[in-house]
Amino acid sequence: MADDFQEKTEQPTPKRLDEARKKGDVAKSIEVNSALSLLFGLLFLSVMSGMFYQQFSKTFRAIFGGGYMIDLTPSNIRGFFIQGLETFGLLLGIFMGAMMLVGLASSYLQVGFLFTLEPIMPKFNKLNPLKGLKKIIFSKRSLEELLKNSLKLTIIIYVAYKSIMSYKTAFVPLMDQDIHQMVSFMLGAGVKVSFKISLIFLLIAAADYAFQKWEHTNQLKMSKQEVKDESKQTEGDPLIKSRIRSMQFQMARNRMMQAVPQADVVITNPTHYAVALMYEPKKDQAPKLVAKGRNLIAQRIKQIAIENNVPIVEDPPLARALYKALEIDQTVPTKFFQAVAEVLAYVYKLKNRTLN
Repeated sequence: MADDFQEKTEQPTPKRLDEARKKGDVAKSIEVNSALSLLFGLLFLSVMSGMFYQQFSKTFRAIFGGGYMIDLTPSNIRGFFIQGLETFGLLLGIFMGAMMLVGLASSYLQVGFLFTLEPIMPKFNKLNPLKGLKKIIFSKRSLEELLKNSLKLTIIIYVAYKSIMSYKTAFVPLMDQDIHQMVSFMLGAGVKVSFKISLIFLLIAAADYAFQKWEHTNQLKMSKQEVKDESKQTEGDPLIKSRIRSMQFQMARNRMMQAVPQADVVITNPTHYAVALMYEPKKDQAPKLVAKGRNLIAQRIKQIAIENNVPIVEDPPLARALYKALEIDQTVPTKFFQAVAEVLAYVYKLKNRTLN
């Protein structure tokens, strides 16, 4: 309950965005669908108008090609009706199919591929008529839609009026033209006005999509506590993670200490640093570091070395350099070969061994 009263100032995490997407809660503008449908619908009709005209002309000639006298028997009327319906159905089907593709494309451009049944699943806990009525009439969303639609209608009326008035000088000479020229002019003017309106629709749609994106992000914002709780769920409790890291470090240190008795030499600072080296000529190309430590760990390495008769050599510069340059089980780099070889030669001399 405390989370409900905390200010939601944090940007939504990828997990929260993904959960919202699975529920169908995504930023989407209906205006984009409307604008693209109108624009591509006009383009489609402009491109396909020739084919539509040919199909209607073909059907018209087939019906009335016999002259002015038509035998209007029931069978003929039914044939005319079926033929006209087939032509109209074909053209309408092509147009509706194109509009369906435009609708799918506009949705994909906004949200990508998304299939979820969550938005249409019945939620019986929300079946409250009064609450629903308040959302429809008094909600912020309803006010935004009212303002947006009012603005859109005002702009459309203004653009349509200005566009139509630009043709007023052409209307007078048009009265002397035949019906075919009048219809052709009116259709052309209508298409041009419609294209202007569709471009205005596109601008409104772009602005609305940006607003929907911003509003959707604001609605999904999280409080600092919600971010912490989600982090615990996804990555684990920080205290538990700290304990696990501590246990892992302890286990690694124990393994390191178990390797000290097998070392050939321990090189010390003498008090602050200690590194243990092992060299097996038949296995290793160069000596490798099997243990290292500072302060208390360095003292513990020295103690184990003494208990297991591992030689201890004081060489502060070499001890510090190897400590900083190497991790456990790494071999000594070439720049330290000379110094390490001298130490091992000294140790092997004490043990009566030969350095290969």
